[in-house]
Amino acid sequence: MRSSIEQKFEEAKSQDIDLAPLLDVVFILLIFFIVTTAFVRETGVDVEKPTAVSSQKLQKSVYLLAITATGEVFYGGTNIGVEGTRATLMQLYRSNARPLVIQADKTVPTELLVKVIDQAKLAGVENINIATAYD
Repeated sequence: MRSSIEQKFEEAKSQDIDLAPLLDVVFILLIFFIVTTAFVRETGVDVEKPTAVSSQKLQKSVYLLAITATGEVFYGGTNIGVEGTRATLMQLYRSNARPLVIQADKTVPTELLVKVIDQAKLAGVENINIATAYD
């Protein structure tokens, strides 16, 4: 007859660790982090921004509009034009109010920039910022 020490040693050797619950927890955490991550929707065009001494960094969850040197207004890679600015922003702000950042090329006429800002204000946007090169 085997001693109790030998019997316990045999039982300890035969026990395996089940990793399935651990993998389940890891996948649930991965899904959680993916879902809660805030994605910034880029404008889809390159804009040469002017520089400013008083530049400040803003939070990451903002709406981005871009005005190109040729006078086109872009949101999310789509040319919405000045006329589409108000409708686009009204739809966005209906679901989630965030600050608006306008990335205007440094050669854009002031008149066009003012038209876009007016359309944004008519859409109900209260926090409007103009992007500059940050040094």
